Amino acid sequence: MTVRDIRLFGDPVLREVCRPVTDFGAGLARLVTDLTDTCRLPGRAGLAAPQIGVDLRVFCYNVEDEEGYLINPRLESSEGHQDSPEGCLSIPGLYVANPRAWHAVVTGVDLDRQPVTVGGIGLLARCLQHELDHLDGHLFLDRLPPGERRQALRALRDRLSGPGLAGPGSGGPS
Repeated sequence: MTVRDIRLFGDPVLREVCRPVTDFGAGLARLVTDLTDTCRLPGRAGLAAPQIGVDLRVFCYNVEDEEGYLINPRLESSEGHQDSPEGCLSIPGLYVANPRAWHAVVTGVDLDRQPVTVGGIGLLARCLQHELDHLDGHLFLDRLPPGERRQALRALRDRLSGPGLAGPGSGGPS
């Protein structure tokens, strides 16, 4: 089992638009295994490749007994609305109500280049959307209205300057 370190808020890799996967060799298989192993720790719902420093379009999820991964994923459809607290492994300890679609369907491929479709509601839909955002260089804070974003960034700054900053893996969709 390989558990990789999580890149934290401020790391430039979290703001990069990830490259599509073109090489489906052993390196990609190791990446999928590392993502999956790292995501299986308690309190983790999903993990995108840039969160472990890799700028490829790959993410995994582990939500309510549904576990898997997608390579070169894209959002096919979304509908409805939810406005629940959301967190991120790259921004430990910060949870903010964040609007997302209630239902989402994402497609991609597996290690054998076979098509994969994942659909979900509630937390799984939130996770899928959250991980897709990571692959496009976006963090959940980017979706907040300006005033709420400023407040969340202020809270994050206060946490970073104060004692007791939670370490990587402290929870959230990813």
